[in-house]
Amino acid sequence: MAERKNRLQGYLAKVGLALAVWVGVNPSAWAQEITIGTGGQTGVYFPAGQAICNAMNKHQAEHGIACTALSTAGSVENVNKVRLGTFDFGIVQSDVQYYALMGYGPFKALGPFSKLRSVLSLHPEIFTVVARADAAIRSFDDLKGKRVNVGNLGSGQRTSMDLLLHAKGWTLADFAVALELPSQQQAQALCDNQVDAIVFTAGHPNTSIKDAMAACDTVLVDVTGQAVERLIDTYPYFSTAFIPANTYKGAERRMRSFGVHATLVTSADTPDPVVHALVQSVFDDLVDFKFSHPAFISLVPNDMTRTGLTAPLHAGAEGYYKSVGDLSDKLTVRPARRH
Repeated sequence: MAERKNRLQGYLAKVGLALAVWVGVNPSAWAQEITIGTGGQTGVYFPAGQAICNAMNKHQAEHGIACTALSTAGSVENVNKVRLGTFDFGIVQSDVQYYALMGYGPFKALGPFSKLRSVLSLHPEIFTVVARADAAIRSFDDLKGKRVNVGNLGSGQRTSMDLLLHAKGWTLADFAVALELPSQQQAQALCDNQVDAIVFTAGHPNTSIKDAMAACDTVLVDVTGQAVERLIDTYPYFSTAFIPANTYKGAERRMRSFGVHATLVTSADTPDPVVHALVQSVFDDLVDFKFSHPAFISLVPNDMTRTGLTAPLHAGAEGYYKSVGDLSDKLTVRPARRH
């Protein structure tokens, strides 16, 4: 009962904000707080949420909204709490966004989340293969007959690996050894010569990959071919992705693969002015946002409105994007103001 009362009070405040904007009242008079569910504090989701909130709070005098980013278990928890109204926004993988919208996988018991809405797209989370330099692995096809850590069941990399193996007509039996180590253990296993290659689904730069490539002689492996293209064509949450050259020690060329995207979502019940204020705050401070974390450097403004967004756009975000048009102008770096 208390939670329902708090939710009702929160949304009454949001309705008040919407009315304030409609009649021209200063929205700061309707000050409120929004929450963003992120991820673990050592990952990229948490600093992404903090960067969004920093942009919101910087412009609080204009829109009257305070923003707090909360550390969580990640995508599934964030979607569920947005659905309950506990969180206003959540950062989720694009595949999890799709599963929630359709009621698949971990959301099967709850059914489709028809009110799920996209807000913006963030950094890519790329299916990444790291191999020992002495294992003669230079493409994904070279993994056949090798010792490979395929990832633990339920992990993002294992899900992507299983889909890719199916698309290629392979099974785990095509590897000499198929380990199921969690991501935090596999880099050490690679350098200890327990496996020839490991896989990650991660934003870049990634600390575990950086440590592995610094500790032992390794290479990044391109993940391309017809099977990959079929995955991208079949599943709307996959897209082509690249790791820029020189992201890691010894990786002097750009690596091509595929992956999902981190995305920001909300509910259709979140008032348009609240969502409009959030996206406007982010894009008005886009240069600072991009430089707040290495994973955001490669963000392309216009791609942030569509890549990996499998749920419908929230009307507040859509209205802002249409009003601005070409968002690439938001990357203009202006000279410092002289005093």
